[in-house]
Amino acid sequence: MTGPVPATWPSETARLFERSLVCEYASLTRDGRPVTWPLTPYVGANGTLDVSTGLTYPDKAERARRDPRVALLYSDPTGSGLDRPPVVLVQGRAAVRDADLQANTDRYVRESLAKTPAGFSGTPWFLMKRLGWYFARIWVEVTPERILWWPEGDLSRTPEAWTCADDLVAPPSDPAPAGPRLPSRSVPPADWQPFADRAAGLGEPVLTMVSDGRPLAVRTRSCTRTAGGFDLRLPAGVEAGEGPVCLTFHRHGPVMEWQENVVLMGTAVGEGDRSRVEVDRALNDWSLAGRRRERRRSFLRQGRELGKRLRAEAGRRGQPVPVVRRPGRS
Repeated sequence: MTGPVPATWPSETARLFERSLVCEYASLTRDGRPVTWPLTPYVGANGTLDVSTGLTYPDKAERARRDPRVALLYSDPTGSGLDRPPVVLVQGRAAVRDADLQANTDRYVRESLAKTPAGFSGTPWFLMKRLGWYFARIWVEVTPERILWWPEGDLSRTPEAWTCADDLVAPPSDPAPAGPRLPSRSVPPADWQPFADRAAGLGEPVLTMVSDGRPLAVRTRSCTRTAGGFDLRLPAGVEAGEGPVCLTFHRHGPVMEWQENVVLMGTAVGEGDRSRVEVDRALNDWSLAGRRRERRRSFLRQGRELGKRLRAEAGRRGQPVPVVRRPGRS
């Protein structure tokens, strides 16, 4: 459920947390590499900032269950209605919630239709009920430990900082599901260059590094393509690090009626606020771009592929497949 922003958090961040349509969510792989995807954020009921991922594609949550150190970056105010809001980085501890899949699904139906209704505008309810593969969700609740923000979104200014109380204890995740993980849904791309070509129209990327053992995601100030990757300029107050990084390019419509994403993995070297990234590979992404009919066709095609995974993932958790219920009739 959605709750108010706690009074202990920086007041400058409250409206952005409540109204952002997208944040960049970063988690760590088993070998410590950051992976960052744009997701729709919500304010949790118990002093958390929450995101979700589909039950049928649970990797974002499973990484957080294994290593709860995560980050949320609020760097794209498109659709928020806010004028010159801050850019905000939250580093915190994640708790994965999948012990009650029906409650998770009910919450996502209710809150996503309230926050981003354009994605399903005009879809009759009998079709909505067939989208369980999409609405069945795992929630990730993030307890903030450190918040950095660049006032008015000015990345040339020194950021402000907030840290949690010393006695803060983040709750644990729900127990992991039983049985082996399902195999990957798709083969990794053989060549990252076409993805980088597509990223050229998506604006400055988010660079995610690992600092002090946890992901640190920042919106870059400039980005230049090179033969092997990209040269980047980071915001004020952030030192370029060395090691594995993730580059996340994305944009979305003012009411989330469309979205485009490109995620590239690589290794960085840097000095000061300059980072040079050599790209190793691209990750398969799911973008909803083009004409409305094309977007809907892409969406429905995903459903045909993910129906079996929905049943398998619910079974791994010893629960029935959740159903899509109209809000207020749960």
